[in-house]
Amino acid sequence: MEFQAAYRHLLPHGQLDARAEEARRHLVDCDLCARDCRADRLEGLAGVVCHTGENVVVHSYGAHHGEEAAISGWKGSGTIFFSWCSLRCEYCQNWQIGRHGTGRELDATGLADCMLRLQDEGCHNINLVTPSHVVSQIIEAVAIAAYSGLNLPLVYNTGGYDSLPALRLLDGIVDIYMPDMKYGEAAAARRLSHARDYVDVNRAAVREMYRQVGDLQIDRDGVARRGLLVRHLVLPGDAAATSKVLGFVSRELSPATYVNLMDQYRPCFHASRYPPLDRRLSREEFESATRCASRLGLTRFDCERMAPARS
Repeated sequence: MEFQAAYRHLLPHGQLDARAEEARRHLVDCDLCARDCRADRLEGLAGVVCHTGENVVVHSYGAHHGEEAAISGWKGSGTIFFSWCSLRCEYCQNWQIGRHGTGRELDATGLADCMLRLQDEGCHNINLVTPSHVVSQIIEAVAIAAYSGLNLPLVYNTGGYDSLPALRLLDGIVDIYMPDMKYGEAAAARRLSHARDYVDVNRAAVREMYRQVGDLQIDRDGVARRGLLVRHLVLPGDAAATSKVLGFVSRELSPATYVNLMDQYRPCFHASRYPPLDRRLSREEFESATRCASRLGLTRFDCERMAPARS
């Protein structure tokens, strides 16, 4: 059977258009990220943390070959990097984009054109990076692009600080959720990302994502088509409380949840002010995280990026 992206099932009878209209109404009193700042973004007020108004700001877009193998495939993931962010991570590796907002402002038609260009390039999917603060604009753009033939799965590639109202708007639109689960303890989230409720918000969001799409489904060519892929960046000194993150995934989602344990932490932005984040991750620390995943019964965790020993 020929693949059909989830959102195309909402095209008949104007269901996707109706969802876009509903999402746009949220911009008047914005609750589309977990900051819940209630800015009227249609009247020119930018979100308190995301600094984004009615239109999106896109830093760049193109085929990306550096994601997980099931996302990048062999033709690349059609990645759209949105500028600004609803988190304030002190060690952000993309701080020029997330904290300084470099990029070009686009309306929904312009964003739809980006999606269609990525499809024309042959990408496997549309990979929406840092999308939490632009959910309404994404849905509107998907509706426009779908009428012009867009049929690639949508990857919602998020820092994991997502509101339930936004995720409910995305139900039946997103094919693959790819959230970070950054922290297992609230104190670390408050100190390092200035989001004291991150752990509770993140767990509620990931539960909802899993309810919508279930475990990651990979086709015979090794490319993901639908499901949940959780990312967790292992931090030096166990600053992220990795065992608590992995324990939640194993117990409250599924031992078959696809988890990418990432070892590529490097000190960036303001990391030097927050020891032990002022140093690289050691091989021993990363191997401890992988042993924890095995001990907790997780059966689909990716350790292919394990770094060589560092001096």
